[in-house]
Amino acid sequence: QLQASGGGSVQPGGSLRLSCAASSTIFSINDMGWYRQAPGKQRELVGTITSGGITKYTDSMKGRSTISRDNAQDTVYLQMNSLKSEDTAVYYCYAVRAGAYYWGQGTLVTVSS
Repeated sequence: QLQASGGGSVQPGGSLRLSCAASSTIFSINDMGWYRQAPGKQRELVGTITSGGITKYTDSMKGRSTISRDNAQDTVYLQMNSLKSEDTAVYYCYAVRAGAYYWGQGTLVTVSS
């Protein structure tokens, strides 16, 4: 019900833009955002955006990432800049509707020289 795209390999210092589109079966979405899970680590929140456009970021991504959304298309974006090797992870998008979480399938981001 959520389709993520945009992952790939990038060198340190590079940029990537992830996208995640919700299907029409999910409507009246509240928050959207991104989590990530690095190898051998727990899933952690990257950032969120409300339907009104208010954003929050985890400390490690502040200043290096921007979350935005297109409410008409039910799509959320994650622009990541100045990527570091520790940003290597599978990135999962999510959407919240009436307290229920919907997840994307995950997209792999690899930061390596």
